Amino acid sequence: DRTPKDQILQRLEGADAVFTNKTPLNRETLEKAPQLRFIGVLATGYNIVDTQAAKERGIPVANVPAYSTASVVQLTFALLLEICHHIGHHSEAVHAGRWETNDDWCFWDYPLIELAGKTIGIIGMGNIGSKVARIAEAFGMKVCYFSTSGTGHCKDYPCLSLEELLRVSDIVSIHAPLNERTKNLIGKEQLA
Repeated sequence: DRTPKDQILQRLEGADAVFTNKTPLNRETLEKAPQLRFIGVLATGYNIVDTQAAKERGIPVANVPAYSTASVVQLTFALLLEICHHIGHHSEAVHAGRWETNDDWCFWDYPLIELAGKTIGIIGMGNIGSKVARIAEAFGMKVCYFSTSGTGHCKDYPCLSLEELLRVSDIVSIHAPLNERTKNLIGKEQLA
């Protein structure tokens, strides 16, 4: 089920092709597998593979870009709705009898946030980001995005600089691959 790091080379021995998910293939490992001709990553990201080392050896690296799109989009809104309504907490409180003993008709421990009218800034407007944008619109949200590739190819929504997106967005959702352009893109300074 898993390949421990100390068994990677053993597993690669004699293989022309390898399919991996969480097992890293760095430069040193690739140099010790001279027969390798193809790397398939069974995920959307391929940051576990030293793609530069693979490129230098002429080894194509492929991924599965759409296998989790619907799940990631769904999880994005599940997490967002939890932040807006604290469903888990309020459910436990109601089951504990706190609403029925409350003096007011309404009961909540946290402010309830309505998404309609809020601005969502999406970092990365690829397959996942564009689907997040469509659902955000269905919630009545305004959508803008920052292009991590620099192409700004999506004409359905305004493409902003990262600084502008962070300034105008109530919510920021990141849907970008981890690479040299996106590494450390968001940190303490940007969140401030």
